[in-house]
Amino acid sequence: MTAWHIEKGPEWDVVISSRIRLARNFMSIPFPVRMNREQGEQVIKECKDAIFASSDISSNQFKYVSMAELNAIDKQVMVEKHLISPQMLQDVHSRAAILSSDEKISIMLNEEDHLRIQCLFPGMQLDAAYDLSNKIDDLIEENVEYAYSENYGYLTSCPTNVGTGMRASVMVHLPALTITGYIHSILSAVNKLGITVRGLYGEGSEARGNIFQISNQVTLGMSEQEALENLKSIINQVIEQERAARKNLLKNSRLKLEDRLYRSYGIFSNARVITSEEFMKLLSDVRLGVNLGIMNHMALETLNELMIETQPASIMKRYGEDLSPEERDMKRAELIREKIS
Repeated sequence: MTAWHIEKGPEWDVVISSRIRLARNFMSIPFPVRMNREQGEQVIKECKDAIFASSDISSNQFKYVSMAELNAIDKQVMVEKHLISPQMLQDVHSRAAILSSDEKISIMLNEEDHLRIQCLFPGMQLDAAYDLSNKIDDLIEENVEYAYSENYGYLTSCPTNVGTGMRASVMVHLPALTITGYIHSILSAVNKLGITVRGLYGEGSEARGNIFQISNQVTLGMSEQEALENLKSIINQVIEQERAARKNLLKNSRLKLEDRLYRSYGIFSNARVITSEEFMKLLSDVRLGVNLGIMNHMALETLNELMIETQPASIMKRYGEDLSPEERDMKRAELIREKIS
């Protein structure tokens, strides 16, 4: 099955992916920060039993991955593919993940909470991701009792997740708003509406390549559906603003824009050494060129694939785990040339 990041979904020119993440904890077991190894293993066992013994889903579509059994490179590759959070790399003795074969479903076990149920879809598909995450959530809840309060909702390790326990996020590419200088006012306005904006890998990460993650901030005092509708409304406005900025660039500065995009493509397709940071800058321009039809000889799916496969750990996984930073930069350029030839 095709991995989520290679597909081209709805609103693909601006929206790269949609994600729903549900935080859940078991009523009978202390939160991860307080539990012992035996309790951590109990969480893993009960979740595995719920997924692999279920008659509602095909268990052969899932695989179990223990963090303790993976080397550092394999774990970092999973972070780069957005299958696990960076926090899953720390203190791995009772941490694991259950992944679907298409990598659209990732259940992180014993991260900040006992369960982090994540569903990823290409393009603007928040509703589809929400429906699938609910299905997995209900399946597990048939076998375990969640920590839940009638007054507050789902109880979580971090108070900012109490209530629905849901984080809905959309990964967007906003190059035109950045080029025209409107990005700061747009993001400032979004932040005032109970929405948070982060970088490519979530909290604490940079918005490299003009790629941002926009997600709900409020989990208490509103329903999951209300939070979803609010986020979708804001994302649709951001999409309209980005598309308008692109039209203005084509109308008023087409020659200058084309010159910039083709210069970036020239380096992108011919360079022998490319750092990860430079790659993301070039990727943003090339992706914009493809979306505007200026560069119609390249497939967006190829660029989406490169966005993951050129990350540092993925390069070492592909070419050898003992690569120096300079060798990684050479192999990254080699892979780009190979993919777009």
